[in-house]
Amino acid sequence: MEEKEISQAVISRLPRYFRYLGDLKDEGIERISSQELSDIMKVTASQIRQDFNNFGGFGQQGYGYNVVYLYEEIGKILGLDKEHNLIIIGAGHLGQALVNYMNFERRGFIFRGIFDSNPAICGMKIREIEVQPMEKMETFVKENNIDIAVLTIPKSGAVAVAEQLVSYGIKAIWNFAHVDLNVPKEIQVENVHLSDSLMKLSYNLASHDN
Repeated sequence: MEEKEISQAVISRLPRYFRYLGDLKDEGIERISSQELSDIMKVTASQIRQDFNNFGGFGQQGYGYNVVYLYEEIGKILGLDKEHNLIIIGAGHLGQALVNYMNFERRGFIFRGIFDSNPAICGMKIREIEVQPMEKMETFVKENNIDIAVLTIPKSGAVAVAEQLVSYGIKAIWNFAHVDLNVPKEIQVENVHLSDSLMKLSYNLASHDN
């Protein structure tokens, strides 16, 4: 299949398809039509077909989609057929919560190390992973084939740490710091601004009340 540019809107829907198909698979459902999937997900059937056609279609006319096959194929598209080695920078409440969330490992995201600039918490263990000082991060990244770094630190230090991570060979950053990172375009960055999501919820709540 010829390589084509896939829109970010389509990519943003793939994890949701994956999640719903996983639930259907666990329920023992073997086949589903685009209309049935539409009814469950509240996405139009035509949108579902258009999204899947970006990757070859996956379905058969009059048959629908094989749930297990579609689940596995979307998993491959999302890169979930391989393990990703992660480190967390920032061992505060959010960093600890992410390490303790077991579902990441089920998806192949393995936390290998935790780093923090506070010497008072270095040596502490979170799920048997020892918090290490920042000075050890470069060697750890290179020796453990780390490809994703998770930033859960204040924005004041995030830009400098991101630049360090790029120099160490990190390929992707999951950024929870409320700041834009100045990294080369080939470095993949996913920004998670929790307050933005909460403000969006507040807007929808206020609009509904008016």
